[in-house]
Amino acid sequence: MESKIYIANVNEIADVARALDSELRRKIISLLEQRRLNINQIAEELGIPQSTCAVNVQILEKARLIHTEQIAAVKGAQKMCSLKYDEVVLPLRNAPTLEDERFISTEMPIGLYTDFKASPPCGLLSDTSIIGYYDSIDSFLNPKRASAGLIWFTRGYLEYRFPKDSPLDISKIVSITVSAEVCSEFPGFKTNWPSEITLWINDVEIGTWLSPGDMGGEYGRLTPAWWDLQNTQYGFLKSWKITREGCYIDGVRSGDAVLNDLNISQLDLFKVKIGVKDTAEYQGGMNLFGRTFGNYEQDILFKVEMEE
Repeated sequence: MESKIYIANVNEIADVARALDSELRRKIISLLEQRRLNINQIAEELGIPQSTCAVNVQILEKARLIHTEQIAAVKGAQKMCSLKYDEVVLPLRNAPTLEDERFISTEMPIGLYTDFKASPPCGLLSDTSIIGYYDSIDSFLNPKRASAGLIWFTRGYLEYRFPKDSPLDISKIVSITVSAEVCSEFPGFKTNWPSEITLWINDVEIGTWLSPGDMGGEYGRLTPAWWDLQNTQYGFLKSWKITREGCYIDGVRSGDAVLNDLNISQLDLFKVKIGVKDTAEYQGGMNLFGRTFGNYEQDILFKVEMEE
């Protein structure tokens, strides 16, 4: 166990505060001060259902207060929990950095899309339950979609609107980057199931990434314990960027469009669309992960880089 954690970003304070604002979760922490325990053992010690225990362990894990790992058990795997730190330090403000001054970042929850098109198999999950019904297009209109941590469909797209921060000197924009955790979609999972996933900004195609498959078989670092191991567990963190010279996916050139093609000065916002084209050669669907699922603790991150 490490002695201390410094919360580097003031936005993370909410996760820690939520995690500690529960007598049950404080009892879990007290138990883990003594020894490592699995979900079943914690539930038995506290006299609570395993499902309740799993949800609360997930909240503590998200706040980085405990560490969990999957280890082999007699039947399948078990999630072992241990206390990660004995002290938490929370700042009252962020320390300014050069990157803070050069970048304008917005993180959009994956459920806050403004337009969509989806074909089954499809669905949405929060970190605690299914949203609506499996393979129901109507579920994509459910107000609870705002809490989505995983969204999947075979063909279609999700479109988001990001605010244009004002005042924003358009002439000084160096690049725009969108990053998200994604993978293919197959009922259950199938690691060899290619799919072409495309991203657009302001209706300009930035690039298409060929996902190798729908990833499962081992737990995602953040994926809730109640979500079965035989389902999609995690994806790949991909980065689409457009500059004054061209478009790139993870630094590899993916297109010839440039910043001027986005007509930024003519619009009051940035539109970001991600999905699988009807004309794609590999139509293997898409899973989109939020900050409570998969391996990366982020939703859709939109970043504008300015000149120094």
